[in-house]
Amino acid sequence: MYLLTTHHLPPTTHHLSPLDFIRPPAIIHLLNSNSEYKVMPNKKLNSDQARELKVLEALQQQPELRQVDLASRLGLAAGTANWLIKRLISKGYVKAKRIGQWRWRYLLTPEGFAAKALLTQRYLQESMQIYRETRHKAQRLINELRDRGCTQVYIEGDPTNDLVDVCRLTCLEQGIKIVHGEANELPELRVDGREVAIDWPREKAHV
Repeated sequence: MYLLTTHHLPPTTHHLSPLDFIRPPAIIHLLNSNSEYKVMPNKKLNSDQARELKVLEALQQQPELRQVDLASRLGLAAGTANWLIKRLISKGYVKAKRIGQWRWRYLLTPEGFAAKALLTQRYLQESMQIYRETRHKAQRLINELRDRGCTQVYIEGDPTNDLVDVCRLTCLEQGIKIVHGEANELPELRVDGREVAIDWPREKAHV
């Protein structure tokens, strides 16, 4: 069983991702497993919980982070950042201590650490389900490539999209060579959001 605790998490960034702290071999193992990755009942995070997780992670890394900087880091309005901090304080997850006329230090309480760990587990579980579904799609498309005698593919997609990495790892696992740089004569494995598809060379020529 994989035990993923809060001290394994990287510093908060704009793009929180399980792939940031699980190495590729472990990703493939988790994607293959139907039983070992057991953390919580399958309950998805709502939008408020997802934002609370980001705020808790940010304050753990930088307790003296100004609200305006927190808002900028997470892409939130300043008023929303203020509301989220007040909400976490009211829940007993964060304690605020004044350290200057306009500065505060925000410390996670034991309840805050526990809530952060719970939210992180739910986020990981939801993400791994999406990754598994994407991997199954990629495997079906790779089988189609092989049926047509293809051994190489070009991957097109937003590099910040984790599902691009899932498709890349699946290709490598299946022995399909990934060609870097656009190659019009090769099939293109295209990742658009959560959708994965193949564009064949003849089809691309007519786009």
